[in-house]
Amino acid sequence: MLFILIVAGAAFWFFKQRQGGANNSGNSQQHEFRRESGGQPPGRTFGGFPGTPRITPVRTAAVRTADVGVYLSGLGTVTPLHTITVNSLVTGQLMKVLFHEGQMVKQGELLAEVDPRPFQAQLRQAEGALVRDQALLKEARIDLDRYRTLFAQDSIAKQQLDTQDSLVHQYEGTVKTDQGQVDTAKLQLTYSRITAPVGGLVGLRLVDPGNIVQANSATGLVVITQMQPISVIFTIPQDDLPRVIKPWRAGNQLPVEAYDRAQKTKLATGALASVDNQIDQTTGTVKLRAQFDNSDASLFPNQFVNIRMLVDTLHGATVVPVAAVLRGAQGSFVYVVKSDQTVAVRQVSVGPNDDSGQNVTIASGLAPAEQVVVDGTDRLREGAKVETASSDQSASAPPRQHHAWDGSQKGTHERRFKRAPPEGAGDSKGGE
Repeated sequence: MLFILIVAGAAFWFFKQRQGGANNSGNSQQHEFRRESGGQPPGRTFGGFPGTPRITPVRTAAVRTADVGVYLSGLGTVTPLHTITVNSLVTGQLMKVLFHEGQMVKQGELLAEVDPRPFQAQLRQAEGALVRDQALLKEARIDLDRYRTLFAQDSIAKQQLDTQDSLVHQYEGTVKTDQGQVDTAKLQLTYSRITAPVGGLVGLRLVDPGNIVQANSATGLVVITQMQPISVIFTIPQDDLPRVIKPWRAGNQLPVEAYDRAQKTKLATGALASVDNQIDQTTGTVKLRAQFDNSDASLFPNQFVNIRMLVDTLHGATVVPVAAVLRGAQGSFVYVVKSDQTVAVRQVSVGPNDDSGQNVTIASGLAPAEQVVVDGTDRLREGAKVETASSDQSASAPPRQHHAWDGSQKGTHERRFKRAPPEGAGDSKGGE
């Protein structure tokens, strides 16, 4: 019994060795055929039928015309038009703080009060001195009129008349000085009431009531930031400056859009307000200021934003999907589908992208209504036969994955999509 099992095992091993050798020989012949012919081995043609020309399925889009805006982008910082540290203009005790932190205040609104009593006393002293000197001036003028009458009657000397006239001028000067003291005291009393110099957002309180505040202190009482309107300072390369300066100096309003850090949410829409007067030699950029109404307070001071500025509009530009444009050693090119369902390589000159970023303008090389391949280009070469899966696809449709036809021999030969195999595909740069 053991002998029979040994003989059976040896026969099975010998049979498997002969079968494996035959398979390896067949694979070697198949690979040799592919190396010599440069194509697929027999039986790998479209639909599974020997002798059928290879047909590559592709998706196409029609070349169309559209108005495309030309934008410049840059990184900017939200910068208020006014940021003011509110200081007391007089020295005294801070009696009241009438604002709340984070409050929106209007220009001229009362923020705080300094003890006014010292300034009221100074005002009364100045007003008393003014009344006294005004009375002396009035008496001197009466005496001057009397001396003029006596001098006309030759009753007094000319020197006495001149002395009285000089005294009148002295009192006039004294009265003016007193009036200045009164005005100064009134101004100090006014400064004891601290008001908002501009409207804006109030920050954190820097001094508490009861403290002695100094005139023009470096610390200040509070910081007010103007929120509406607000500006964004951003930079662009110096090479793009002529595209901005020309329409801006011509009086055209250049729209500016502010986006968040991820460039997904539009925060505000404004316009270019000013251009800096010099280029930064270190970075090769120039600063620009855009102004926004900021009515919804979507922009906050020192916030980083992405800026898109419309500098020009290309009317009737030739547009194709971005996926249709390929790049090779000779530059940019596309595959154009001809009437006989073959493709031709066409060199093109590429312009800026449109607002969506999915389409690109073509300066030269294509005409409207031509069909270009947007999917399946990795299996194409000059003169390749194609079958369009969606010949009426709009140029605005997004690019899709590459697909290839696969023949199924179950009953009727059904065509279905699958991902393109890595081998046997045509070089996309073959038409360069």
